[in-house]
Amino acid sequence: MRTPTELSARRIILHSILFLGTIVTTTLTGAAWPLLGSSDSILGVYKHIVAATTAGNFALILPGISFSFTLLVILAAHEFGHYFACRYYGIRATLPFFIPAPPIPLTPFGTLGAVIRIKEPITTRRALFDIGIAGPLAGFALALPASVIGLLVAHGVTPPAPGAEGTLSYNDPLLFIVIQKLFGLPKWIDWNPVYWAAWATLLVTALNLFPVGQLDGGHVVYALFGPTWHKWISRLTFVSVAALAVVSQVIYRSPVWILWTFVLLFLLRVGHPPTFTNEPLGRGRIALAVAAAIAFLLAFMPFPITIS
Repeated sequence: MRTPTELSARRIILHSILFLGTIVTTTLTGAAWPLLGSSDSILGVYKHIVAATTAGNFALILPGISFSFTLLVILAAHEFGHYFACRYYGIRATLPFFIPAPPIPLTPFGTLGAVIRIKEPITTRRALFDIGIAGPLAGFALALPASVIGLLVAHGVTPPAPGAEGTLSYNDPLLFIVIQKLFGLPKWIDWNPVYWAAWATLLVTALNLFPVGQLDGGHVVYALFGPTWHKWISRLTFVSVAALAVVSQVIYRSPVWILWTFVLLFLLRVGHPPTFTNEPLGRGRIALAVAAAIAFLLAFMPFPITIS
């Protein structure tokens, strides 16, 4: 018989295997990024990293370890925020499933993120709000210092020539711009693993805070405003993202928002399960909702990837 917390030996082994696999794929990804400009092919880069590490030369793998550690700690904070909120309310939920993914060039981060599975209905507004908001706020709380560290240790570089054809750019969120202004840091910086992990997790945070369906932001909006407002806010957000996808593709040749538009469409069709106890949330939770909105604005990137 399964325990309410889903902590069976078989389940723990599965979570551990997925987590270890994600450590491998994210470490290889982080180690490969600094070597992309070399004359080796991508496969050659990975062979070089493995050969050097096997021979006891850990210099090439260190960026990968830094990237993997930073990324996975922030992702874990996000998912365990949801998990412990579920435990607080006595709702059955699994430990986080970390999802390994092929390293670059197939994926830029070596993972598709992490997720927990909630196995019981969330029946009260307060529980829905707390479970929904706990993840992104916990993740953002760790992504913030990672952003500061990643930018402070970064080295400035010469900006690319204007109008260089085919230039792929990863654009900064508002949080990075604010940190750069506060510390007088250069706008154009060289890649470093902590910066890249912070960039990735801020993007994930923003995506999860979209007020649509059963995303974290959708849970918060449902708890705050109820099913009718949730439905219309979800629809308005979907239309806005679809318009952003068109602009992004036409002007910047970036398909990022096209994929997310289809994800949001699916979430709209699935809808949101009802709650049955509509107790007031209180001022403290309203303040947390404002904090989550600020976190979204700081993490959101209208055009995260552009091609000139």
